[in-house]
Formats: sequence, C-alpha cells, structure tokens
Amino acid sequence: MQQTLKDGFETLKLPFTDEMYGRFKIYYDYLTEQNAVMNLTAITGEEDTARLHFLDCAALCSLYNFSGASVIDIGTGAGFPGLPLKIVKPDISLTLLDSHKKRVAFLSETCRKLGFDDVHCISARAEEIVPDIGGSFDIAVSRAVARLNILCELCLPFVHIGGVFIAMKGPDCTEELKEASNAISVLGGADPEVKQYNIPGTDIFHSAVIIKKVRRTPAEYPRQFGRIKKSPL
Repeated sequence: MQQTLKDGFETLKLPFTDEMYGRFKIYYDYLTEQNAVMNLTAITGEEDTARLHFLDCAALCSLYNFSGASVIDIGTGAGFPGLPLKIVKPDISLTLLDSHKKRVAFLSETCRKLGFDDVHCISARAEEIVPDIGGSFDIAVSRAVARLNILCELCLPFVHIGGVFIAMKGPDCTEELKEASNAISVLGGADPEVKQYNIPGTDIFHSAVIIKKVRRTPAEYPRQFGRIKKSPL
C-alpha cells in the first residue's frame, strides 16, 4: 500500500510523507477490522482501498486549495472524503456528518487513533442540523450520497457566501448538471465548474463538481428529506 500511495501522490503532484502513510495504514487497519462487523465499505484489500478510496479522495487536493479551510463532509459514511483530506491537509478544520450513530462512533474512534482530536463527528441528518451550523463553512464535500439536485439542497446551506460545495461524481455528470441547474440557482450557487481527474494507477475517471456560493440560501431550505426526495428543486 505504501508504494501505491507514494506513486499515486507523485502522479497527483501532492507531497507524501511517512506521517501520512502511517495514518493511512492506521485508517485502513481499523476500517478493515470494523468492516467485518458492520457495513462500512464494499471496497476491500490494501490496493483497492489505497486507490479507490484514499487516492480518489486525496485527488481533490490537487483540484482545489483546502489549506486552512473549514470543511464539512456531508453523509461521510466511513469517512470519505473527509478523513483522507484531513490526512493530506492536517490544517483543515473538519466536521464529519452522518445520520447513522454506529458510523459516527466508528469515525470518532478512528479520529482518536489518528491523533485528530480537533475533528467534530456529528450524528444528525443534514437538514436538521443546518439551523445550528449552517452558513459557517468554507467548503462542503460529499461523495456518492445522492443525485446532484438533492445534494445541493442538503449541502449548499452549510457554506457561507464565497465558499464552495464540491460534489464527487462519475466521469459523465452532464445529465445531473442539467437536472440540478434550478436547484443551484435557487440555493445561491453559481454556474458549476467541473474538473475531471484520473485515479492514479487505474483507468477510472471521476469528476469534481465545484459550485461557488454567491448568494444566501433562502431560509426555507433545506426542506425535510422526504420532501426533497419527492420534489427536488
């Protein structure tokens, strides 16, 4: 795994240190251990985890400047992309948000093992926690949670004006972008910028959809998830 990560970071033109590798290894070992007793990820094994989880998430740092940013990972699951971002950029202020208490317990223990005592792990639905922490983040990220029109309503309210929401998507997200155009406009976003990238060591391409927030999100959003899903903007 170490060589896979080292080569991948070199391809991404990102620095790679022994400390980073140590943390990725701790993360991998605990993820593997806990995945045997709870459903955290379908991707297993050192090489696949290194490429399809760790390098996929780390690639965002080659596409956008995360240094010193306040970041919230919405629907983080097993910690992707938030924890790899924190390993690469330890100076970010990270909040991990997931509605499943068992996953959040896993994340809290993972952060303890990684020495990240400044990561906030919150068990709540995104739409329910917005009144408490909405509008306070530089960057919101989300990976493989929902279609973009739904994600925008769940994520853009967390970002302050001038901040961005970054959605990790597949290689061709043209249909989702068209589908989400109204939601982006209503929720205060600018026209998306799409950056495609290759996961090092694979023939897999993904897209990072970067949406800058240019206007305040109207107070009535986000709605309850049932309404969002039934009637997306």
